[in-house]
Amino acid sequence: MQESHTATVKGEHNLPDCIVYIPLNTYPEAASDDAIRGAISFAGALGCKVHVTTFAVQFPPVPSPIGGYLINVEGLSRAAEARSRAECERLQALVETAGGSGVEVSVTRQDVVVGQVPTIAAAEGRYFDLSLVLWSAESFATQEMAQAMIFGSGLPVILVPPNATAGTVDHIAIAWDESRVAARALRDALQILPTGGRISVLTVQDEKTLRRTGLAQTLVSSLDLRGYEAKAVDLTLDGRSIAASLQDTALAEGAQLLAMGGFGHSRIRDFILGGATKGVLTDLRMPVLLAH
Repeated sequence: MQESHTATVKGEHNLPDCIVYIPLNTYPEAASDDAIRGAISFAGALGCKVHVTTFAVQFPPVPSPIGGYLINVEGLSRAAEARSRAECERLQALVETAGGSGVEVSVTRQDVVVGQVPTIAAAEGRYFDLSLVLWSAESFATQEMAQAMIFGSGLPVILVPPNATAGTVDHIAIAWDESRVAARALRDALQILPTGGRISVLTVQDEKTLRRTGLAQTLVSSLDLRGYEAKAVDLTLDGRSIAASLQDTALAEGAQLLAMGGFGHSRIRDFILGGATKGVLTDLRMPVLLAH
């Protein structure tokens, strides 16, 4: 079953055809209200419309001829379903009021068998332009959603920390090492950069062997030819992790979004991450666009 609700607030959009997809799981728990508000505000700062889908879980009947004497499995399942549906209703009201001035928000609900939410979300996300995933390093459900969207949706995916704030997104940082996934991240990020926006090209000098020197400046020259305002920033780790170095530098440069490639290995049950990607997910300090 799918229910649809729309809350519309007229406003100006830098990218009127861009729609951001935000999937919200409700089992075993939903993201915090503040994190949801922050993600919607960030989507509005991108100049995009927002589509949110809340997922109510369903539990198939489980035969329990012996266990039923000890624990009411069927009753617990139905109670969990009711809580999930109630949370969807509450989140619908929250989302409709969270858009605020200038953001157009639509909300739908899907009822999905438990365990299938990330797969269904990844398939639904293909009908939109990019996806925002509310990130929590402590939530397994959030990590499963992120994995499904990054590996399965084919969309640019932005991980949004709980403390994301509203504002403009007119300055992006790109972690550049001349790799295929870095090029994909750059392309995805440029699609949401408004006219007149700035780009900081970050290249870490002492993390791995680069094919040649001057990579950041080479990209800056290419971006200049295309009419972008870009700046080369070479950085060193100085005892920090690469994830901390990239985010610290991006924030110091004034960027509101860091774009980077990641997940260079095939998808398996668990994440197989490079050092930079794993570090960012462990300590996400700013919105990060990940390309696979």
